[in-house]
Amino acid sequence: MRFSTLTLAYLAIILVSACSAEFSSDQTTAVLASAEPNFEQSSDQTIDRGTIEQNPLINPEGMTVITRFTSPDGFDRVGIWPRGFETYLRTLPLKAHESPVKYYNGSEKTDYGYWAAVIDMPIGNRDLHQCADAIMRLRAEYLWSTEQYDKIHFNFVNGFNAEYSKWRNGQRIKVNGNDVRWVNSAMPSTSYESFWKYMEMVFSYAGTASLVNELKPVELSEMQIGDVFIRGGSPGHAVIVIDMAVNTDTDESVYLLAQSYMPAQEMHILTNPNDAALSPWYKLEEVEEINTPEWRFDKTELRRFQD
Repeated sequence: MRFSTLTLAYLAIILVSACSAEFSSDQTTAVLASAEPNFEQSSDQTIDRGTIEQNPLINPEGMTVITRFTSPDGFDRVGIWPRGFETYLRTLPLKAHESPVKYYNGSEKTDYGYWAAVIDMPIGNRDLHQCADAIMRLRAEYLWSTEQYDKIHFNFVNGFNAEYSKWRNGQRIKVNGNDVRWVNSAMPSTSYESFWKYMEMVFSYAGTASLVNELKPVELSEMQIGDVFIRGGSPGHAVIVIDMAVNTDTDESVYLLAQSYMPAQEMHILTNPNDAALSPWYKLEEVEEINTPEWRFDKTELRRFQD
């Protein structure tokens, strides 16, 4: 497949600032040194570490999302299909309570008030696993674990469709200047190692700008677990709804959000900078903006995977 207007080199520059691709060594050093949000959309509100430590909605002994985070009084977890994507997200493994978020190079993120827990999944040692990448990774991991291999496919920013089924059968993606195509250059493999190499290829050439077009818009009031707040472009960002609870007496709902960010870092459950008493849960309500620790999303930016 040939690019119509953009070369891969230019796309790489775009992706660097779109929370979705590799930094140069100088850029990485600069960002790690500051360890601060660098977008105008970022929230200037934080929750101090003491609030997290004493939060009655957090069970320090729990090692999954559902066991770590207690539903607020009067709320019960929404019912979901036992083998669905929703259950996969709700049962994600977590690191020990108060674990730091680590960057791909092993250094630690310092904005402690931004997360309530760290998801216990390795992210590799390259600066690839950023915001949209983490969401594509979670979706692909679920499909891979349930053997729905044909549903694993993501578009590159230029529109090239990277299908895991082809990769699994031994084809590889060859990038040569403006030309991107499948070539037969490997043995078929069903291993997780091969799957991860496929994902790193996706991380390199896909991002918020491409993922936003693969998701369908959803009304805020229709939110479900697995939905994504996403702004495509440069800069762009994305977070995913990983659990929900409902109060059947008042018809109110609350939800949990998770993200990765840049430089590439471990996925983590976000705190709620708007309501310390409810944090890390967010109240589902008709507001113009959803304010998270490192980004503000418009209410119209909620989307859903289509298959």
